[in-house]
Amino acid sequence: MKQVLSLKNAFKSYGKTQVLKDINLELNKGEVISLLGDNGAGKSTLIKCLSGLDTFDKADLFVNEKKVDLKKYDIQSARALGFETVYQESSVGLEQEIYRNIFLGREITNVFGFINTKKEQEISMDLLKNFLGLRGVGISPNSNVSSLSGGERQGLAIARAIYFDSKIVILDEPTTALAIKEVSKVLSFIKTLQKLKKSCILITHNISHAYEVSNRFIILEKGEIKADIKKDDISLLDLQNKLINIQKEYL
Repeated sequence: MKQVLSLKNAFKSYGKTQVLKDINLELNKGEVISLLGDNGAGKSTLIKCLSGLDTFDKADLFVNEKKVDLKKYDIQSARALGFETVYQESSVGLEQEIYRNIFLGREITNVFGFINTKKEQEISMDLLKNFLGLRGVGISPNSNVSSLSGGERQGLAIARAIYFDSKIVILDEPTTALAIKEVSKVLSFIKTLQKLKKSCILITHNISHAYEVSNRFIILEKGEIKADIKKDDISLLDLQNKLINIQKEYL
């Protein structure tokens, strides 16, 4: 299986507090891994550094087996390498039109440099119908994102990542505060990423959601990786017990 990401010997501190301690993690093509752990385990800091929002103090990062210059690494360069991060709340602008959300910062332009709104709307409509499965009479790329349900908003952000051919999609708590039906939608979108051979890093507090869609589970505690387990090697119940026992060690 082709390796798309390799992170070695990663450290991060804020002041005197060491948040990440010698993190080593790998991600393969078409693989979904879940980062599990309690609040303060280091999950959010890890994805912020991977997505270019923050910087590691020290690390070796390889994407498609090429070493990344972390001194020049930021959100734009992460996106150019194929990263797309979907945050729980801030991935879509609720009061903006759907098509503007999809193409914000990556607009389609004509030969004169003007934004090709018609083309953006056509592509957006295709994503609404064929990815999100929205086929009602009132569905329009000109509707505000606020007209979509919570699960559909997450799906829109994932659809955007797929359209722009992102190779590594990072999902930060995508099912939090969603109804059961909406959760099912989001999990189905993650399964679509797998079918399309996209790689995914999922951050979640919900072990059952992680278990349904993930190939591997990485448990963090106090900034360290305490376990890296393949789904084939553990049941859901044993995974839950493993997580509880690791957390008890640090109480």
